[in-house]
Amino acid sequence: MAEHQDQVPLTGDGVHDTGIDVIVVGAGFGGIACAIECKRKGHRVMILEKVHELKHLGHLGVNAGRILAKWGLHDKLWDVSVNARELHVHDYLGGLIQVQELSLPLFGAFAYNGHRALLHEVLLEHAKSLGIEIRMGHQVVEYREDEANRKAGVKIQTGETFDADVIVAADGVKSLARKFVIVRVLRQPQPSGYAIYRAWFDAEEHGITTDPLTDFLTIHGDQLHAWIGKDVHFIASSSFGGKVICFFITHKDNTAVDGDWSSPGKIEDVLDIVKDWDPRCAAVVSKAPSCIDWKLLVHDPLPTWVSKSGRIVLIGDAAHPFLPSSMQGASQAIEDGTTLAVTLNLAGKNSVPLGTRTWESIRYQRVRDAQLLGGTTRNKWHGAKPGDSGKSFELPMPEWLLAFDAEACVYATYDGIAQSIVEDGYRQPSRQPSLSGDELSQRGCRGPHIGI
Repeated sequence: MAEHQDQVPLTGDGVHDTGIDVIVVGAGFGGIACAIECKRKGHRVMILEKVHELKHLGHLGVNAGRILAKWGLHDKLWDVSVNARELHVHDYLGGLIQVQELSLPLFGAFAYNGHRALLHEVLLEHAKSLGIEIRMGHQVVEYREDEANRKAGVKIQTGETFDADVIVAADGVKSLARKFVIVRVLRQPQPSGYAIYRAWFDAEEHGITTDPLTDFLTIHGDQLHAWIGKDVHFIASSSFGGKVICFFITHKDNTAVDGDWSSPGKIEDVLDIVKDWDPRCAAVVSKAPSCIDWKLLVHDPLPTWVSKSGRIVLIGDAAHPFLPSSMQGASQAIEDGTTLAVTLNLAGKNSVPLGTRTWESIRYQRVRDAQLLGGTTRNKWHGAKPGDSGKSFELPMPEWLLAFDAEACVYATYDGIAQSIVEDGYRQPSRQPSLSGDELSQRGCRGPHIGI
């Protein structure tokens, strides 16, 4: 089903020019990854981003690390990552439940933990080095398709319009494109019953290094500790050789959300949660100069991520928001973007809708399975009691998830899935029952998933 590209001209980088024009809306991890891989695969790509500064906390799993290493970014990402070798899991009173080895590489690749702004800056600079046009301060206010001319387009806040063969909406959890792709009215995101307080600050400046209750985060280099139980989990880590501290605490919160989901929090509210805990927890929290209160919302799975004409697609949080406890949100967004660039390359300019629909079929169920891990981990940790112990409290590191090679999966499955769509017609992907870890490991690259 794939078109041969051996007769098309080369770009200045020696890559075959597919002639496919791609506009990526949003410069988060998924958007940047999609643009980079589109450039590598010979597409003509531009990014439109509404804000002028990008910042958050984040984790890039081994499955994403495999992609980033192919781009030659390992050393730069490793330099700004938390390089703890162990995760110390404690009950809320301080008893040690388990020490989990964090041996890297795992399944032949590295994970990258750290401040999202620092990790993201590495990808952003790499995109710029490839000559990808990134227009900051460009807020998309309208999406459209013109199948008669085989184009899709967007309009930004100034009234200026842009057209392309495909629009990739990586515009986050409050995605405007979602309303275009899903024509029916969607239920508003619902409170999950949980929220996160998070903070990031300098260890020496704020007294971590001189307090005997907190210096454990600094005297032996990068550290990673978790306290769990009472329907809460608290994670504290250090990076840059123990010089920078990060903590986040997931706790019960049934507050109705109206407007922003993330806002300044109060340190005294965090201290109230851990007031009867291991005193090290309150000691770390009390030294933070400020924190963010981030409400966690549950989004209904979308029936499709592809528009009616197949030229506008949702990726990352716009398509499938993740709970932070899954530690896969950014990684799956990177997989989304990389996979889409490859399916478009295999489909060719004359078959862009086939490429996007095949991409959706490859990605849909894998993402759903990865989402479910977040709730499983949280439930296990939040139910921990003093005296508990054992490997069951370790963070899950399933082979089916982390040993995955997104690019190789496309090449292995594209022809069969595309042929099914051509012969049987496109149907929205079904929500299939989740498989067990062993079943997923046996299947490896999951696909095809053609809805019924």
